[in-house]
Amino acid sequence: MLTKATVTRLRDLRGKQHREAAGQFVVEGAKVVGELLTAGHPLLEIYATPEWVDKTGAPATRVTAAEMARISHFPTPSPVLAIGRLVREPLPAGALNHGLTLALDGIQDAGNVGTLLRIADWFALDRVLLSPDCADLYSQKVINASMGSFARVRVHTAPLAAALAGCAAPVLGCDLAGENIHTLPPRRDAVLVIGSEGLGLSPAVRQLVTYYVTIPRHGGAESLNAAAAAAIICDNLRRLAGGGTRGK
Repeated sequence: MLTKATVTRLRDLRGKQHREAAGQFVVEGAKVVGELLTAGHPLLEIYATPEWVDKTGAPATRVTAAEMARISHFPTPSPVLAIGRLVREPLPAGALNHGLTLALDGIQDAGNVGTLLRIADWFALDRVLLSPDCADLYSQKVINASMGSFARVRVHTAPLAAALAGCAAPVLGCDLAGENIHTLPPRRDAVLVIGSEGLGLSPAVRQLVTYYVTIPRHGGAESLNAAAAAAIICDNLRRLAGGGTRGK
C-alpha cells in the first residue's frame, strides 16, 4: 500500500520547482517507460499494476488500479509510472563546432519541444540545445511528446547567445527571405536555430546567425509550424552531411 507521503511526493513532481528541488522527474505510460528501460536510462523507482509487471518482467512496486489513479498525472491512469534522476548535462566547450546541432530559441510549447526531440532523433543529429526559456525538458508533456527520443538524444540547456558566440560552424536561421534550403551547399557541421512561432528568433541570437534559409512555398499557407519547418531543414542538412552517427 502506498503511504500518503509517497502519493504526495509523486504528485508534487508534476511541478518544475519540485522536480528541481528533488532532483527527480516523473514519467508515465507503458510506451515511454518501456523506451527508457530499453535505452538503459536509469530509473530510481517504478510503480506499476500487476498486469504490467507480469507482462514485462521489470522490477517494480506493484500497485492497485486505485493506487495508480492517485499518483497518475493523466486523467486516465496508465499501468506504469517511473521516477528518474534529473540530470542537466553541461554543453562541452567547442561542441557546437562539430556535427549537426538543433538549437531551440524560446520554444515554450511542451508538445513542440518533444516533437523536435523526435525530429533530432530521427535524423541522428549530434545534439539539441535548449535556451533556458524553452519548455522544461523534464516535464511530462515534453517526455511523452518525444515518444522515447528523450532517452536517445543528447540534450543541453544553455543561454543560446553565449553558446553561439564564437561558434566555428555556420549558424542557420529560418527566414522567408533566406536562401533556398534545397540549394544549400554540403555542410557536415552546422547549427540550426528554430525560434518560437509567435516571436521568432530572439534579437541576441539573430545577431549571431551566419545566414538565413527558407523552405520554398508553393501554396497559400502563411507559414509552417516550428516542428514541420525543422523536419524539412534537418532532412536537407542530413542529406548534405551524409549518413551520420551521433558524436559527443
